[in-house]
Amino acid sequence: MTKSNKWMIDPSDAVMLLIDHQSGLFQLVKDIELPTLRNHVCALAKVSRLAKIPTFTTASVPDGPNGPLIPEIHELNPDAIYIPRTGQINAWDNPKWVEAIENTGRRTLLIAGTLTSVCMAFPTLSALVNGYKVFCIIDASGNWSKMATDLTLARVVQAGAIPIDMFGVLAEIQGTWNRPDAMEFAAIFAEHITPGYRALMESYDKAQSVQKSGRETKLEKLQAATAK
Repeated sequence: MTKSNKWMIDPSDAVMLLIDHQSGLFQLVKDIELPTLRNHVCALAKVSRLAKIPTFTTASVPDGPNGPLIPEIHELNPDAIYIPRTGQINAWDNPKWVEAIENTGRRTLLIAGTLTSVCMAFPTLSALVNGYKVFCIIDASGNWSKMATDLTLARVVQAGAIPIDMFGVLAEIQGTWNRPDAMEFAAIFAEHITPGYRALMESYDKAQSVQKSGRETKLEKLQAATAK
């Protein structure tokens, strides 16, 4: 019997928390390219729905300069639940937020937020105090400077959080290629994480086509014509 690995994500025990990915706050982000950040958040929305991971979102005063949540999150994951808050900077200070998480019965939190040093870090520290295992998805969070991100990463790691990147999150949630939805995971990698993976998939598809239908360029005819 395989022992559970406390250092890795168990999708059956996980909750996805996407915090304050808002149009106004995105304009403050300097440590990651905005198209990349947006792509990564979209990937998390997709993969949490694909893997049936409960997903909660929230926004910090979205009717002010922080702006609304980017719309793709709920477009790509209509099962995600938005939980409004009443001005709290730390999402964990909202009782309804904590209640929603507790009601899942799950104890592993996958947290991404903008800004990293506040919207990701504060709920992470609060969740750790309350006995949750927390994975901080650093490249689906954005911050106002690289220095601020470096300091925040050191802070949450010292508190017991586990930092992780997008490739690690998706791979740990997927777990195996021997599953019926494996190509849906591959599509998320290709569309949002590593575009080069799309080229790899296309090359593989072409190789399979050649094996099945023969070569498209008919090199043997060219060789025969050249030999005359």
